[in-house]
Amino acid sequence: MSRILQSLQVNIPFTMLYESYLPRFIQNKINPEIGFDAIALDRFSMSDYKNIAKQLHQKGRSITLHAPFMDLSPCSPDLAVRKLTRHRFRQLAELIPVFQPVTVVCHSGWDNKRYSYIKDAWVQAGVEFWSWFAEDIGKKGALLMMENVYEYGPDEFMYLFQKLKNNGVGFCLDTGHQAAFGRADLSEWLKILGADIGQLHLHDNHGEQDDHLALGKGGIDFRVLFRYFKKMKADPPVITLEPHDEKDLCPSIKYLEDVWPW
Repeated sequence: MSRILQSLQVNIPFTMLYESYLPRFIQNKINPEIGFDAIALDRFSMSDYKNIAKQLHQKGRSITLHAPFMDLSPCSPDLAVRKLTRHRFRQLAELIPVFQPVTVVCHSGWDNKRYSYIKDAWVQAGVEFWSWFAEDIGKKGALLMMENVYEYGPDEFMYLFQKLKNNGVGFCLDTGHQAAFGRADLSEWLKILGADIGQLHLHDNHGEQDDHLALGKGGIDFRVLFRYFKKMKADPPVITLEPHDEKDLCPSIKYLEDVWPW
């Protein structure tokens, strides 16, 4: 496996890591970004988590985590929904000392079609929720990274994010989400939020669906992203590859070897 892989994270749901993929991650020296959903948080014991984390740490693997998001709404106007969401995030926070992740990536939950008419109330709830979570995991050694998903452009993202920056919250730029769901060019995202990027989620698509293709297999011009970091003379942030098919990992690494100005 390529040496460039040593500088990357690769997404993997905890259940898949536990059931079958851990030996491959260890053998190929892959750094995992471990995703947790409600099923994994309820199904496994603390000893299960510790066993996986111990094996990864013994092999010197860097770890990042991805928080649950399915059917959760941290900024919901419904107090009961927010209560359930906070319960799930408390479960995840308990795992920070176990996995010792560098970052924890989270979706804000914004959707213009659902929340635009209560935007101020949504943001107010979000500031309360995310400030609490950022402080909690920060005390345990991890950084919160807020990831763009359904935001049309950086201005929508900034409406909440600018109120969280002083709490040590960083920006995770997801290229696939920007291309599939956004309406602003990647260059505009970089212009407004480039300095706040602490993590990248890299995957490709054709601008219609969140396909999670190998880099170079869709229509995203990653050269715009790479030129930006080269121009800024900035060290690469945490980089996560997010293939949803195992066969797309190696082509993505080969693509990075060819175009990333390491």
